[in-house]
Amino acid sequence: MSTSNGAAMDTRPVFFFDIDNCLYSKECNIHDEMQKLIHKFFMEHLSLNPEDAHMLHMKYYKEYGLAIEGLTRHHKIDPLEFNRKVDDALPLDRILKPDPELRKLLEDIDQSKVRLWLLTNAYITHATRVVKLLQIDDLFEGITYCDYAKLPLICKPTQTMYEKAEAEAKAPSTETCYFVDDSHLNCKHAAERGWTTVHLVEPVTPLPSTPASQYMVRNLKELRTILPHLFKSN
Repeated sequence: MSTSNGAAMDTRPVFFFDIDNCLYSKECNIHDEMQKLIHKFFMEHLSLNPEDAHMLHMKYYKEYGLAIEGLTRHHKIDPLEFNRKVDDALPLDRILKPDPELRKLLEDIDQSKVRLWLLTNAYITHATRVVKLLQIDDLFEGITYCDYAKLPLICKPTQTMYEKAEAEAKAPSTETCYFVDDSHLNCKHAAERGWTTVHLVEPVTPLPSTPASQYMVRNLKELRTILPHLFKSN
């Protein structure tokens, strides 16, 4: 799996998949474990009490789509240190296991018709660890990630991140991009760009009052139904 420029020039559309809380269920509680580590980071590195740490964390997440974006903009925090203390500190090997059902779904996508690409706000170390533990890393041609080693950070839901993904995956055009993500904000901005966008809202999550994009599913298995032309006929 390539991290950039991994796809040969061809006319196939690109199907971008988010990773966290998308390729695995929210019920894995990785998000909750991550929130605890982020909360601890805010308290320790900014000398904040628990309430202020939570408020600032939520403020940055809502404004930038990524807590570390606010930390680098306003507090000169090293994103790589944040990654070591948060994402890389997660006990993923105790939580994530190979997912044969997910693998079968991805294998059934007809890659003569569409290329599979990962698109994440995580740093490369976390992203590759997740897909390897799920044993699906070999099914994707590449990955576009938030590069914590380069400032300013580029992440979803900015149009710059989607433009970067199109360039790295060598998408033929904006109109030939498919995308699935669990974030309402990410889906909204991708749909506005012209991507065919699927918002994953698991049964444990309330339905949004306003649809984020053209499609919404409760389970990735529903991709077979809403996008049948991308799957093998048998």
